[in-house]
Amino acid sequence: MDVVKKNIQALGGRIQVSSEAGQGSTIKVNLPLTLAILDGQLVKVGQEIYIIPLITIVESLQTKPELINRVGGDVVLYRLREDNVPVIPIYQLFNLSAEIKKVENSLLVVVEADGQKVGLMVDDLLAQQQVVIKSLKDNYQQVEGISGATILGDGSVAMILDIPGLIQMAMNKSQQDHQNRISQLTEEVN
Repeated sequence: MDVVKKNIQALGGRIQVSSEAGQGSTIKVNLPLTLAILDGQLVKVGQEIYIIPLITIVESLQTKPELINRVGGDVVLYRLREDNVPVIPIYQLFNLSAEIKKVENSLLVVVEADGQKVGLMVDDLLAQQQVVIKSLKDNYQQVEGISGATILGDGSVAMILDIPGLIQMAMNKSQQDHQNRISQLTEEVN
């Protein structure tokens, strides 16, 4: 397994192994997109353009305030039929200034990866188009939540979102924020 892991990492990928006694093991292998063509949805967040792979998109919608729930402080859930979908404001993850900072009446692109649905909060939906994927790792370095980049028709560069990585990034940030709040409360009590 060590040789397999090293070869996957040499390709810029990652491997996850999880086991449950009496249930079995699950092995997930994620390999990067190298030079390939991707069908993507261009979205705008602040002044930046990002590309969401079409294959991950479930639907896009305008939020309704009555379907928004807040739990555990900063966690926002959107009621989508039978599901409560966590909302990830992309501008917060990438520390951007955004035109829309409130979930109420914002645009959500509901995506699914590894059986998890989340709503990505964006400022605007732009065109759908095929893009040529360029690896960041070859030319720069690996960036969390980004699987690659492309050059758009106008010569500008757009980042391609890594949906599983983005979900993991948001979960890590949420856990870190929660730990920070607990530490802050502990200091205030003492």
